Amino acid sequence: MPKKSCDNFDFSQLQCPAPLRDYPNIIMGHGGGGRLSQELIEHLFLPAFRNPTLDTLSDSAVMTVPAGRIAFSTDSYVVQPLFYPGGSIGDLAVNGTINDIAMNGGIPVALSVGFIIEEGLSIKELLRIVGDMAKAAKRAGVSIVTGDTKVVEKGYGDGCYINTSGFGLIPEGTRMSIQNVKPGDSVIISGTIGDHGMAIMSVREGLEFDAPIQSDSAPLHELVQSMLSVAPSIRAMRDPTRGGLATTLNEFAGAANVGIAIEESAIPINKAVQSACEILGLDPMLVANEGKLVAIVPPEVEQLVLSVMRSHPLGDRAAVIGKVTTEHRRMVVAKTQLGTTRIVSIPIGEQLPRIC
Repeated sequence: MPKKSCDNFDFSQLQCPAPLRDYPNIIMGHGGGGRLSQELIEHLFLPAFRNPTLDTLSDSAVMTVPAGRIAFSTDSYVVQPLFYPGGSIGDLAVNGTINDIAMNGGIPVALSVGFIIEEGLSIKELLRIVGDMAKAAKRAGVSIVTGDTKVVEKGYGDGCYINTSGFGLIPEGTRMSIQNVKPGDSVIISGTIGDHGMAIMSVREGLEFDAPIQSDSAPLHELVQSMLSVAPSIRAMRDPTRGGLATTLNEFAGAANVGIAIEESAIPINKAVQSACEILGLDPMLVANEGKLVAIVPPEVEQLVLSVMRSHPLGDRAAVIGKVTTEHRRMVVAKTQLGTTRIVSIPIGEQLPRIC
């Protein structure tokens, strides 16, 4: 059909733009369950997420899944701003839940999505968010099979909040658990830290660098499966999101009743991120990541796992950063670049709020 626009917005991406063209911004009626709600679903959400399960528009998704164990997760996303270098709340909501599933070895199958949209959000912005979600889901090979939309009054929603839930199938023989961690194990990070949090902060603070800081948001399940294919004995994995690497390592140490010793100089970090942290007085180990993982592996498979990770585009800067030890149980210590040792603690609250 011919291209149509409103306020310089190209509505040709929508299946049938005419109804939505009459309302370039979200109004309360879009969440009321009536005709406007139906038009939003039919002309915006369905074309983006289309699949046979969703197309039934049932109150719940009916699916047939193989017998076996599943990993199930849910998370809510309230990031500000909604769009930032390297991503948006849309792809973040997909990748974040996929990665939570992947950290238990799950291969993601399907997601649900719940939108809480603030009155006044432009249809243009909503379409961009939904488009980013659809691209991220397609990239990861998962379907968005059910969902919900609510609209709240202007001033109560920061534009858009998103909840995603999802499940994945855990292959036979995969038994990762934080309780499996043992003294002598190696600690591996899949790449540079702090990229996501600093990408958002650079926008908030108006910081500019010679090399732009991009969010690292990405789905990690294929990297995880590559690692498990050569080393099913991997003890445990976590993605260091809110609270960053420091919080994740402390969670490992506390839950397994072990100590963890790391080398700060071994931790990969982009120069622009390091500079941004110095300007803002932030510890990069406490800054969130959305496309990285920390793996605890037996020492005998350390180099094998590292090699496989570095052959994958999401792990090409993977590095061994430390060891699990019997000393200083339930604590994380770091050898600094000055040769001293410090305790790596976690903050009482969030160092950077509203980043995921």
